[in-house]
Amino acid sequence: MRIVLLGAPGSGKGTQGQRLVERYNIPQVSTGDLLRAAVRDGSKLGHEAKGYMDAGQLVPDSVVLGMIRERLARPDAAQGYILDGFPRNQTQAVALDEMLADADLPLDLALLIDVDIPTLKQRLLGRLTCKSCGAVFNSFTSPPRRSGVCDLCGGELAHRADDNEETIDKRLGVYEAQTTPLIEYYARDNRLRRIAGVGDVDTIFAAIIADIDAKLSQQPAR
Repeated sequence: MRIVLLGAPGSGKGTQGQRLVERYNIPQVSTGDLLRAAVRDGSKLGHEAKGYMDAGQLVPDSVVLGMIRERLARPDAAQGYILDGFPRNQTQAVALDEMLADADLPLDLALLIDVDIPTLKQRLLGRLTCKSCGAVFNSFTSPPRRSGVCDLCGGELAHRADDNEETIDKRLGVYEAQTTPLIEYYARDNRLRRIAGVGDVDTIFAAIIADIDAKLSQQPAR
């Protein structure tokens, strides 16, 4: 199964993506992770990306696509992949489709974890992260038993510096402006799957895998 995973900050995309990795035994390919690894390892594309990053410029789509292509050529992606963080707009989606078609790895579906803006804001404004173990709580929806203290390890809980209303409004505004045309692009040829991302995590995951398994049952064996 070849999937692009879409979702706003706070949608639960990361949680559901990791569950999909475990269920289908396919890699989750994060473009942010690819960039950091390529720069760290000093690959040709990594050197190219670092030049743009050091100059304070965005890494061109062509470089990112090259990294994705190299990653998907590894054996663990033979049965499928989950792309996370790319594409972010319609122009990137078109370029990605062209690259994947050339590599004979066409996308099966774009999976959108759909959450309304007020719920996203509540999740992000209430998010608390343990400084010791990284566990995540929410002061509105899943508060710790003791205020400011991690249930798991007793560490200190803190808000992320960018989890404030002004920054969150900007992030969600940018996401909505970029992603609306992208959603329309994938919907045109029925590749978009929209899953309600509100409610119990297990229930949301069950809805996701039901949709994916239905899609798999319609495909010829690869």
